[in-house]
Amino acid sequence: MTKDAKDKKSQERDKKQPQEFKMDFSNFVLSLNASAMVHLGDIPDPNTKEREINLPATKHTVDILELIQEKTEGNLTEDEKKLIDDVIYTLRMRYVQATAPKENSGESDKR
Repeated sequence: MTKDAKDKKSQERDKKQPQEFKMDFSNFVLSLNASAMVHLGDIPDPNTKEREINLPATKHTVDILELIQEKTEGNLTEDEKKLIDDVIYTLRMRYVQATAPKENSGESDKR
């Protein structure tokens, strides 16, 4: 096999392999956000393909994000700060929504 053929074969193999995942602050925050969304039942669990609500796990994930926000204060770029602020706000609102008492489906006791 010629050197050119080996190089071409190597390039084809590299194209088929998934790109290496780069973990940075934004990807970490988005990963925690995705976990919370699974716990809220907004997206299916990637393993079971089921939607299940786990409010204690959701609260735990939000608490972790708040801790990260506190410990990284003053050390984030503007985009990173906006991302974590937005993610925490959105998850808090979804948590409140998920824990709010459910209204009757329009069937009130009318006398």
